[in-house]
Amino acid sequence: MSSELTPPPTGRRHWITLVVVGLAQLMVVLDGTVVNIALPSAQADLGFTDGQRQWIITAYSLAFASLLLLGGRLSDLIGRKRTFVIGLVGFAVASALGGAAGSFELLVGARALQGVFGALLAPTALAVLTTTFTVPRERARAFGVFGAIAGAGGAIGLLLGGVLTEALNWRWNLYINVVIAVVAIIGAFLFVPPITRTGPRPRLDVPGTILVSGALFGLVYGFSNAETDGWDAPVTWGMLAAAAILLVAFVLWQRRARHPLLPLSIVLDRNRSAAYLSVLIAGAGMFGIFLFVTYYLQLTLGYSPIQTGLAFLPMIGMLVLAAQLGTNLLVPRFGPKVLVPIGMLLGVIAMIWLTFLDTSSVYVADVMPPLMIMGFAMGTIMPASMQTATLGVDRQFAGVASAMVNTSQQVGGSIGTALLNTLAATAMADYLAGHTPVTPEIGVDAALASYSTAYAWGAGFFLVGAIVSATLFRRRGQGLSLAHPPADARAEEPVVAH
Repeated sequence: MSSELTPPPTGRRHWITLVVVGLAQLMVVLDGTVVNIALPSAQADLGFTDGQRQWIITAYSLAFASLLLLGGRLSDLIGRKRTFVIGLVGFAVASALGGAAGSFELLVGARALQGVFGALLAPTALAVLTTTFTVPRERARAFGVFGAIAGAGGAIGLLLGGVLTEALNWRWNLYINVVIAVVAIIGAFLFVPPITRTGPRPRLDVPGTILVSGALFGLVYGFSNAETDGWDAPVTWGMLAAAAILLVAFVLWQRRARHPLLPLSIVLDRNRSAAYLSVLIAGAGMFGIFLFVTYYLQLTLGYSPIQTGLAFLPMIGMLVLAAQLGTNLLVPRFGPKVLVPIGMLLGVIAMIWLTFLDTSSVYVADVMPPLMIMGFAMGTIMPASMQTATLGVDRQFAGVASAMVNTSQQVGGSIGTALLNTLAATAMADYLAGHTPVTPEIGVDAALASYSTAYAWGAGFFLVGAIVSATLFRRRGQGLSLAHPPADARAEEPVVAH
């Protein structure tokens, strides 16, 4: 069996590595929302239709989600530093192409290319973090920062998108990635530790890659199509059915493959499976906040894009606070079995609170408190889950194990967006059908009813997450310990890398 040896960073180098990795993660995560605010301006500039507009989002999601496991495995095969730099350069080039796009087709193509390189970059960033920080106390701090970025990136994207769109123009929502990537590339060359491989190079599981990429493509496309064309559309059911068949075939193949893309032992470990499910469920519920609170603030309360982004700042602050408290103090003492369910229950409280918003609600008293609670919830869930998901994985599979975290979050977001949008649309239609004739006031009330329905179902997601995480995570002292990672997660003998 081959292995990769990472020389332990010395002095402050590993903390600078965290900054570099954090920049890459921020770039990937915020790109899921920063473009959303720019869509109306881009549509007016390029002249595409409302039906085409969805493809600006979907093209990125499809490429990103379907190639994540391949991207994670490639980082294991060709080296993390090399993969990291390739991902950064490719993401920057794709972003520049998108920013300069003169047509709808070129913009969609650039967004898909962003997704391809994002799928290479995101799991590699987490794998670099996993193999760089091996001292338990430092590992906890690093994952606290990384988890905070993963949770807050979407909200930062909303703020940044509003500022760039109003102050400059929509194209800078893409150009900004070039600026971030250049800084991260320089930092990667200088500070990301190189790796020397010993033993034979592992092989890529081509059949497994095709099966799982097809399954993830079908899953994300199916849920995206449900959002636009409905659950009864043949394409929706066809894609979801194909995804299920391909996923079963992938699992069967992984059981017999000589060089599996994703060894089943990684996902069948009880703690890791609990962590992946927690990230998926939290991702699904989280989109209820970003999507419908944004609608509410802009369409009901009349906020500008910048005001909407600023409204999420208290949430980001609480998320960062919770992430640091959790990973440095609470998770080492209580473990994820206690912390993650508590975070899920806080998510339930925040979502239920949001169901009471109406046209007379004010930000400070009615909107900010549930946002702050949700921020604390995500800061409690994400770092603990991400740290647990990558703990104790053999180094040669650190990339693909990290990719599973990103895959869980992306699939959860796709499922959450499709389900909550569909449920909200149904609630609005039912409200309008029961209140005729339709007046502007009835229209506003119908929108509020749809948002409230989405929040209520979001609360249900988090409640399921609380039950799942409380049931699946092991008690402290059973299985892997966050405070004392196993030997294969600790630093190896230092070697000289070339």
